[in-house]
Amino acid sequence: MFKKIFFILLTIIIFASCNNDNTATPKPRGYPRVIFPTFDEAKRYQKFDENYCQFTFDYPVYGKIEQDALFFDQAAPSACWFNINMPSLNAVLHCSYYDISQKNKFEKLRSDAFSLAGKHVIKADFIDDRPIHNPQGVSGFAFDIQGPAACPFQFYMTDSSKHFLRGALYINAAAKPDSLAPVIDFLKKDMGRLIATFAWKKS
Repeated sequence: MFKKIFFILLTIIIFASCNNDNTATPKPRGYPRVIFPTFDEAKRYQKFDENYCQFTFDYPVYGKIEQDALFFDQAAPSACWFNINMPSLNAVLHCSYYDISQKNKFEKLRSDAFSLAGKHVIKADFIDDRPIHNPQGVSGFAFDIQGPAACPFQFYMTDSSKHFLRGALYINAAAKPDSLAPVIDFLKKDMGRLIATFAWKKS
């Protein structure tokens, strides 16, 4: 009798465990949380006017300037290398400045800027390069990079004789382009403000 009861209980336990599906299923991929600036922040700008650079421009109040002292573990080529960090949008604008000289000739700096933008052709759907001419007489080129590229926007600003600044906007997220489109559009408007207000300091 005891063996029969034990056999019945054992059978019930086995069947119960078979029906209890504890197989782990992969969770959907998560993306970094994006917090857009408040309406007030989105409409306010501050002036970049640091003593280690020969220019000024407007940038959004939600951005934070960080001087870039190192470049691939080496001292940066100029004190005027800096980033504009935008942590709430998981974005950063890398800015690198060069004095135009015999070592850094304008044509080479210009060619390098086009070459660096062109490296994104592999992943980009399209790159729209257009000339810059702002009200302060500053010229350059902007590169609007469409598609699944880590760097959706680049530009350079120059006077063709003394100064050359290159900027590259990076998004620190692996989300699909459609998911990042609102963030990129938001940031590009502020890049437009930076470019429009950019001016060389008077010597």
